[in-house]
Amino acid sequence: MAANKKTEVVVIGAGPGGYVAAIRLAQLGKKVTVIEKEVLGGVCLNWGCIPSKALIYAGSLYEKIQHASQVGIMVDGLRIEMPKLQQWKNDVVKKLTGGIGQLFKAHGIETVFGTASFTGPKTLDVKGNDGQTQTIEAEYFLIATGSSPIEIPGFAFNGDTIIESREGLSWTEIPETMAVIGGGVIGLEMGTLYAKLGSKVSIIELASDILPGTDKEIVQMLRRSLKKRGITVHTESKAKQAKVNGKKVQLEFDTPKGPVTQEVDKLLVCVGRKPNSKGLGLEKADVKTNEKGFITVDNQLRTSVPHIFAIGDVTAPPLLAHKASKEGLVAASVIAGSNEILDYRAMPAAIFCDPEIATVGLTEEQAKEQGYEIKVGKFPFAASGRALSMNEPDGMVKMITDAKTDLLLGVHMIGPEVSELIAEAALGIEMGATAEDIALTVHTHPTLPETMMEAAEAVHGLAIHIFQKEREKAGAR
Repeated sequence: MAANKKTEVVVIGAGPGGYVAAIRLAQLGKKVTVIEKEVLGGVCLNWGCIPSKALIYAGSLYEKIQHASQVGIMVDGLRIEMPKLQQWKNDVVKKLTGGIGQLFKAHGIETVFGTASFTGPKTLDVKGNDGQTQTIEAEYFLIATGSSPIEIPGFAFNGDTIIESREGLSWTEIPETMAVIGGGVIGLEMGTLYAKLGSKVSIIELASDILPGTDKEIVQMLRRSLKKRGITVHTESKAKQAKVNGKKVQLEFDTPKGPVTQEVDKLLVCVGRKPNSKGLGLEKADVKTNEKGFITVDNQLRTSVPHIFAIGDVTAPPLLAHKASKEGLVAASVIAGSNEILDYRAMPAAIFCDPEIATVGLTEEQAKEQGYEIKVGKFPFAASGRALSMNEPDGMVKMITDAKTDLLLGVHMIGPEVSELIAEAALGIEMGATAEDIALTVHTHPTLPETMMEAAEAVHGLAIHIFQKEREKAGAR
């Protein structure tokens, strides 16, 4: 069958990986067609990163106002109007997705709304949302189809009482009680959000602790905060079944202390995500996947077929929007003829619970496993003038360095606005900075980034605003 259309590059999926790659390809002179089955921006802009952070901001603001009397601000009659909050969130999303459309138009990028499926290594069919099918031929393809929530047996999503995160970001009423299966990033962000808004929240996690893979000290601090907020955390606990009874859900789960039955208004299931690789006709293009369905790629994002690339959630964890965007930029550059190679050493991550968590590079355990002799510097936000003046003293910055070279290996933070602070640490790792480089950099006072400078000084026992019993001589850097 002859192709209805020919182009240079087809990008499948317009999420934070696909749309970024499409724009960069256009900037590099390529003729680009983007295929998107739903809306521009993908899950991140429409049902994930952006709407969740908008609601989390509102929840944090609501909680701060509730405690404003601590700083002499007296507020009466405080209430939440959820329909109005949802409308504001939707307006934020609309502005951003509309912006992508305008950028596509300005760069001459064609958008086709429909579902794509390969018919061969250089052709695919697109079944449009209008029911019409067309065949597109291209020199290069970039797969950026993302991921979807995993549904576990006995806990089928019904869109009302047993839900995934997408529905949880659209409620117009605040549930009185809520249970979350999964103590990972999404579960903790959503659980903390609704606890701030007034819900009684419990979290059920199968592993020995929440946020597996995160620095243990950081997790301990977060658990104390969750407890203060009234969130109950059950670890080493397995969800058995859920029964819907009218507008309630009866949840049964096993804990180390025995079985528990709990009735809640809403049950949020977020135990992970699976790649959206099925239905793409990958076998017809000879594109290989692993046993979990993730598309296999090299360090230039090439699949098993050299002219077909894949980026983002459909390739491999960690499932991060900014990882997808970076991969999109690298893949676009390679398609345009460069020899750029992706480097994940400085890939940061942030968790928008409360306090926020942010991390980049190696943990202590990972550094030791890789054979490093390490030094660790820690600085608490309780000793930060800026944090105290914000009434947010909880948390710390933890810096891991190579004891022999002073090279920055990892930084892990919990505290106010650390999702913003982590960028300095990521830059430091990317450029090969040492703790001394960070310590010698003058930081504005009074600001939160000073905690990075102090943690770097603490690596050598020279932090100014905390006392360290053991310290190196000043000239021993």
